[in-house]
Amino acid sequence: MTGILQSLIWAPLLPLWLLIVLAVLSLLLGLYGATRGSRGVLWRTGALLLGLLWLANPRLTHPHMQTQPQDALLVVDMSPSMEIGERQKLVQQARTTLMKQGQALHGLTLHQLDVPGGNGQGTRLFEAMDHAALSLNNPAGIFLLTDGMDHDIPGQLPPSLKDATGRIIPLHLLLSAKGEETDRRLRVLTAPPYVIIGQTAHIRVQVDDLGTSGGQPVDILEHQPDGQTNVLTHTQSGQPVELDVPVTHAGITLKELTASPLPGEASLRNNSTIIRLQGVRDRLRVLLVSGVPNQGARVWRTLLKADPSVDLVHFTILRSPDTEDDTPLSDLALIPFPTHELFAQKINSFDLIILDGFRNQNILPESYLENIANYVRKGGGLLVVGGPEMTQPGTLQDTPVGSVLPAHIPADNAIISQPFSPKRTALGLSHPVTQALPENGPWGKDWGPWYRMLRTDQTQGRTLLATPSGAPLLVLDKRGQGRVAMLLSDQIWLWSRGEKGGGPQAELLRRLSHWLMKEPELEENQLDAHIEQGRLTVTRTSLTPLHDVQADIIGPDGHHTSLTLSPEADHQGLWSGNMTLPALPEQAGQIWTIQQGELNTTVALPDTNPLEDQDLRSTATGLSSLVAESGGGVFWLGSGGVPEIKQIKEGRSLHGADWAGLPLHQAPLATGSTSTAFLPGWLALILILTMMGLGWWREGR
Repeated sequence: MTGILQSLIWAPLLPLWLLIVLAVLSLLLGLYGATRGSRGVLWRTGALLLGLLWLANPRLTHPHMQTQPQDALLVVDMSPSMEIGERQKLVQQARTTLMKQGQALHGLTLHQLDVPGGNGQGTRLFEAMDHAALSLNNPAGIFLLTDGMDHDIPGQLPPSLKDATGRIIPLHLLLSAKGEETDRRLRVLTAPPYVIIGQTAHIRVQVDDLGTSGGQPVDILEHQPDGQTNVLTHTQSGQPVELDVPVTHAGITLKELTASPLPGEASLRNNSTIIRLQGVRDRLRVLLVSGVPNQGARVWRTLLKADPSVDLVHFTILRSPDTEDDTPLSDLALIPFPTHELFAQKINSFDLIILDGFRNQNILPESYLENIANYVRKGGGLLVVGGPEMTQPGTLQDTPVGSVLPAHIPADNAIISQPFSPKRTALGLSHPVTQALPENGPWGKDWGPWYRMLRTDQTQGRTLLATPSGAPLLVLDKRGQGRVAMLLSDQIWLWSRGEKGGGPQAELLRRLSHWLMKEPELEENQLDAHIEQGRLTVTRTSLTPLHDVQADIIGPDGHHTSLTLSPEADHQGLWSGNMTLPALPEQAGQIWTIQQGELNTTVALPDTNPLEDQDLRSTATGLSSLVAESGGGVFWLGSGGVPEIKQIKEGRSLHGADWAGLPLHQAPLATGSTSTAFLPGWLALILILTMMGLGWWREGR
């Protein structure tokens, strides 16, 4: 009604003042006649007023309109889920057909937008559409070619479905299937991140049937390295099931579970899942004995207390038994040093003993020091951090402990006091303890300096850290079934204080202590593998020379492939090789087994698109509400084919069974307009005669 009033103009056939006077007189006469009871006077008054309205000549103006050029967006979903079945083929055929149709329509420009998706982010079509719509001059609609699985569907119409004036434009959904599909997936509901070695992990999984009712029978199977499968349990979809997985070794245990297929489901890709269980030892017990209060003791204590898997027992010797001091013992320590309990009764219960700045000074009898040496030979770990006390009377190397130490300190001129930056040796670049230490950081190209070290006249084992001149700083060795390490400087704490940038103090000490406690990841003799972008890389670490290193690659289907490992020139003790993995059927499995000599390891294909693989159906369920709200249509490319694009006047339906419409937007021209009579003469004459006749009829009653 407001639009009609705005386009109404007046072109009176008589002077406007005269028409107003006559209208007022007609109203007065009509009111007078009505008060006197005259019959038919109101009808005659209405006829007179209608005649005066016709003489006022109201007219409707009609601006000259022009159809505006149209922009439409053709959005193509290129996410990994579109690789299933014939989805890509259907979508590419639809793209070609729609582009030809768009070129044939006058004033329509069809813009293409490919949305890759994946990479752990899922499919994000609306984010891409909102960005692309900003560059369209006159958006008229969007054609979305997809499987219907989008992970950023908004709760209301997004900006891409509105033009600059706020008008809603249609979203036409073209789905890459014949109709609604079904899919079966296997989910892990609960799984412990860590499991103590020798215990059983309790896993809770569930099979979901998407697009159909649950409660259907299903088998959960386990893939074997030889490509065979065995049934773990029978269950029903939609019901959680408990599984027990034994963990027999430290490190990662891989277990692949698979749900039997659902007839007619879209894909088998998410019927399988990989369970990764980290096998850990029970609480690790560490005994730290500080010979004197020092800066390094705090570093060790902070490091070990921060590790939740470590139980730390720490003692600091404040004075030796022969020290003359009148201070009561109660003021120096809360409890006496339990030498017999620690070094005789419970020494074998510790996984690691750290002697930091320790000088015997008659603190421990000879038998207890012999117990420490025997503890190492029977499988224990010992770390000695040496400082000036190693050159003083009572040094450890002059006791039975010296028989297991990997370095010997001479009696004269053993302390070197000058700044130096620790460096990794050629062996240190390959050894797991120091290989992955960060080179770049706040310290720049070189680690921060230390200012004191011990000179050696004899070393055994392997030197991982040294001074720039080649003097050993960190020496590792194996004695019997145990391990021993010797740090020939007591100034590693300077790194924790950030001395000239500091260094990787926490990581070095963590790796060193765990190597001494025989952490599998830090073994010198190990086999590692990882898969990235479809390529398998195998790395063999050995500190003894190897010749003709061949790895046996066993695929999930049980097929064997030989891979040659070549020595790496820049890293002593490393052999590596890589190969492109062949494409396997979806149900063939995802775990590869690698064997080299007596070593073996397993590696699983990375789950690069967990969000994408949650639901692999082609479905209109998620997008149908937005499509309906925008006035668009839903079309199944596999059954109904590609819809025909039509340009439709605004206000009409924008889709049919086999066509998709784009509203024609028109704008008025500034060159002129036309007008038509609001009350045509023939209509006014008929109404006037009718009202006069009714007045006469009423008067005759």
